[in-house]
Amino acid sequence: MTAETFQIEVLPVKHKLFRFANRLLCNTENAEDIVQETFLRLWSKRDNLKEYKSIEAFAMTITKNLCLDKLKSKKHKSDELTERNQGTTMDTPYKYTERADTFNKVKEIIDSLPGQQRMIIHLRDVEGYEFEEIADVLEMSVNTIRVNLSRARKKTREKMLKAYNYEFAKN
Repeated sequence: MTAETFQIEVLPVKHKLFRFANRLLCNTENAEDIVQETFLRLWSKRDNLKEYKSIEAFAMTITKNLCLDKLKSKKHKSDELTERNQGTTMDTPYKYTERADTFNKVKEIIDSLPGQQRMIIHLRDVEGYEFEEIADVLEMSVNTIRVNLSRARKKTREKMLKAYNYEFAKN
């Protein structure tokens, strides 16, 4: 694979890889390092990439494994919470604050899910991957993916309802 082909076929997934790594690590700098390491590994295997059914799924698998290795290491610190994907709108300050609070609550709840469920809900609901692609990335059966996604969504929904019902009960 030439450098030009690599740029055309592999580099376009960098944003998905970064979002995935950043979701798992909760640290922008570490996520950038992981994505860079992923591309280095993909470049070193560039002659064998045609053997894989989906280069994107292979890249996500490498990213996932590197993130899990980073999380297992004692050097990892989770200290950064950021609000992403929030466009500027002409909302009132109250609506903006309410939306930001909801966003932060959902993020907090998703971050509290078990690692497997957190990865699955991110890949499906944030990145928009199909079940088969998630199964390839996480090396699990499609049925297991569906069950874990259902459980993750149910836990998220229950915790959101509990949080908001509690807030309404206080007022």
